[in-house]
Amino acid sequence: MRKILASTSFALLGLTAPAFAAEECGNISVAEMNWASAGLAAWVDKIILEEGYDCDVALIAGDTMPTFTSMNEKAEPDMAPELWVNAVKEPLDKAVAEGRIELPSKILSDGGVEGIWVPTWFAEKHDIKTLKQALAHPELFPGAEDGDKGAWFGCPPGWACQAINRNQYMGAGAEEKGFDLIDSGSAAALDGSIARAFNREEGWLGYYWAPTAILGQYDMTRLALDAELDREKWDSCMVKSDCAEPEVMEWPVSDVFTAVTSEFAAKAGPAMSYVEARSWSNETVNTMLSWMVENQASNEDGAYHFLETYPEIWAAWVPAEISEKIKAAL
Repeated sequence: MRKILASTSFALLGLTAPAFAAEECGNISVAEMNWASAGLAAWVDKIILEEGYDCDVALIAGDTMPTFTSMNEKAEPDMAPELWVNAVKEPLDKAVAEGRIELPSKILSDGGVEGIWVPTWFAEKHDIKTLKQALAHPELFPGAEDGDKGAWFGCPPGWACQAINRNQYMGAGAEEKGFDLIDSGSAAALDGSIARAFNREEGWLGYYWAPTAILGQYDMTRLALDAELDREKWDSCMVKSDCAEPEVMEWPVSDVFTAVTSEFAAKAGPAMSYVEARSWSNETVNTMLSWMVENQASNEDGAYHFLETYPEIWAAWVPAEISEKIKAAL
């Protein structure tokens, strides 16, 4: 089956062995974003591009806004493997229309999920299904510096979701209802706050997203916001830190793409065919991230484990001869 998939991919791309031999990949800069699924993707790309296409890949530390801005204004890095586009939709659409950035593939085939979550056991115990119900009981959500207030845990600083979460908090009138917005400080601190709440059997409320290892480890419920999405206001206000009139609004389905600079797309040659074909499901990513947490594995460790364990997935992204080349290098 692996060979059939790889051969089919090879045929669809219309490439021949001499075509691969005739072109050199050269140097590529890839953003290694500072969240687990994106870091894993960056290392999978690095290994496949280096071992399969003889590229020289440099991984550059990245984050949604600064990486997009740099790609848009400076054409570097060449590629962001996992760009959650909702937070940068307006400037990204403009950059694509004006030919500076391309979106060759949807890396998460079923999209990303964002929202406000509580532990499932807690939601069932207190019959909490909506954000409005949760906000009526600040006493059930410890963690604020002021012990008389409830804690709403926010997105880490510098992440695009920080502004969105803050606007949801403000729009819900959470401060007036007795909640403090807690600055998580980092992804690790946000994860730690969830783990601590489960260990102490306490309530927890805050922003989170999938695919992630945490939602594989801990059973969480996404609260209904009882609000519709106003796409125009989302793009013009909710994603911005200076949104003048925030309101509670349902998150749009999060399209998660691989973004490349147009300069890279023009020079990448056969490697671009891999970037266009590469896509995986939330289930696959959740499984990998859970393995990484359980084994205290790095992004690099996770990438090698994925390539060694799931050839039936990634072999479909490359022609047969490239697949064999990568397998021989593992």
